[in-house]
Amino acid sequence: MEKRIAIMGIIIEDTESVERVNELLHAYRDVIIGRMGMPYRERGISVISIVMDADTNTVSALSGKLGMTPGVSAKAVYSKK
Repeated sequence: MEKRIAIMGIIIEDTESVERVNELLHAYRDVIIGRMGMPYRERGISVISIVMDADTNTVSALSGKLGMTPGVSAKAVYSKK
């Protein structure tokens, strides 16, 4: 399957889920080419953006696993090429 560049936005609203999110990101480290995380203390959330170079099935799998984690939302945007 063809690889594409994807950007995934992750919002963590439940601090209990931070460890699970980091475990998942570590498991996909081979396709993650960049990561930036920011705590937004005033709102009690964390925002993470990652850039991936992977096939769409891999990106969707990570997004789905993150989305099934309590208090976590994840969405991906893909390059056209």
